[in-house]
Amino acid sequence: MIYLDNAATTPMSSAAISAMTQVMQETYGNPSSIHGHGRQAGKLLREARQELAGILGTKPQHIFFTSGGTESNNTAIIGYCLRHQNRGKHIITTAIEHHAVLEPIEYLVENFGFEVTILKPDNLEITADQVKNALREDTILVSTMYVNNETGTLLPIAEIGQILKGHSAAYHVDAVQAVGKLEILPEELGIDFLSASAHKFHGPKGIGFLYAASTDFDPYLHGGDQEQKKRAGTENLPAIIGMVAALKDDINHLEINFSKVQKLQEVFLTEMAGATYYLNQGKEQLPYVLNIGFPGQRNDLLLLRLDLEGISVSTGSACTAGVVQVSHVLQAFYGEDSPRLHESVRVSISPQNTEQEMITLAKTLKNIIGG
Repeated sequence: MIYLDNAATTPMSSAAISAMTQVMQETYGNPSSIHGHGRQAGKLLREARQELAGILGTKPQHIFFTSGGTESNNTAIIGYCLRHQNRGKHIITTAIEHHAVLEPIEYLVENFGFEVTILKPDNLEITADQVKNALREDTILVSTMYVNNETGTLLPIAEIGQILKGHSAAYHVDAVQAVGKLEILPEELGIDFLSASAHKFHGPKGIGFLYAASTDFDPYLHGGDQEQKKRAGTENLPAIIGMVAALKDDINHLEINFSKVQKLQEVFLTEMAGATYYLNQGKEQLPYVLNIGFPGQRNDLLLLRLDLEGISVSTGSACTAGVVQVSHVLQAFYGEDSPRLHESVRVSISPQNTEQEMITLAKTLKNIIGG
């Protein structure tokens, strides 16, 4: 079995599994309890928050633990916009965002009268000038992803952050596909909210975090005073510890991992020589995601044939009820009538993959398409 769908989820690292196992065996108290078991759990929780803050170059009070990227996105977008709707109801986002950003914004539009400007890619790129030109006096939030989950395209986060320094709008960044792969310092980048999910960087599922520059947003969950009264519910301590362990491991090997994944992609493309294909990508890319299309080949059948050979890839986001749907990202890039929407697959790579796996994928693809 060859797993190449790491943008959907990653295998847990041994560092994360080991850290979680120890906590589950030894530290089962509720971090909010005042007795000894609770204090022990609370100490681990504080230490984890401090370590995560250190990685992001910020202070612990800016870190809020959540159930993952979807909750972090919803909290930032809905929580901030509802708190500040008296200042304006205009939001800017892009057409290539994850549904966990697009749908909370749609919720605000449909239920609270917000207005949204959705930026469409220009020559496969989202530019800072597009954001600048879309800004209005009543714009209260700009929300963009850091790395596109379907194509690996990098967005100009630093440039957008610089533009927004002269505007009152808050900047939310969905960094789910970037955390653990790049050094990210939100305060230096001008980011007000940043969302992350542990299972994208070899941590456990069901845990993530939200970086927030301030507590000036409404809580999304109610019923407890946890997380500075911004996220009710008992903290999932084993998962938090596993997430921080996984992220520390990735950060400690950041350059090595990046170079290895880059090499793996090069090996794959070299082995694909002679086959007819195209790449769906912009100028600035992360090597972890490769979106590749094959003229005249149906991607749903291609996925099925690869699966029968024991190779797991996808057509895009895994958050669409387990069915092959037309990619809204590629649709934004090429238009709804483009054959690329039905010919393209996503190969997403991890440092845990091997050169032999990439060679096997290429040979299998060439056999299937007759290349």
